[in-house]
Amino acid sequence: MDQTTFDDFLKLDIRCGTVTAAESFPEARHPAWRLQVDFGAEIGVKKSSAQITELYSTDDLVGMKVMAVVNFPPRQIGPFMSEVLVLGFPDAEGRIVLAGPKADVPDGSRLA
Repeated sequence: MDQTTFDDFLKLDIRCGTVTAAESFPEARHPAWRLQVDFGAEIGVKKSSAQITELYSTDDLVGMKVMAVVNFPPRQIGPFMSEVLVLGFPDAEGRIVLAGPKADVPDGSRLA
């Protein structure tokens, strides 16, 4: 694995947000949800496409706190522009488990 520097890590802006909407994304190549995530007043609501359909329903996601990289350039995914990268880890079966805080933190809180 390549090593990186702390300065490189600081370039990533990883924030906590609350999923405010989740809907089907039938145009995606792989099963995915379209999400809207509220990152608070400074950043606002951003859109993301997430391949997390195996473990999460749209109802499960609304109200969930998630972590995301908010300073990557937007990425076109089919007809949808994804603005942030929601973060997660693969479980033993390769399904993505979303990363989020264990306690309540304000939307927009930056990973420290």
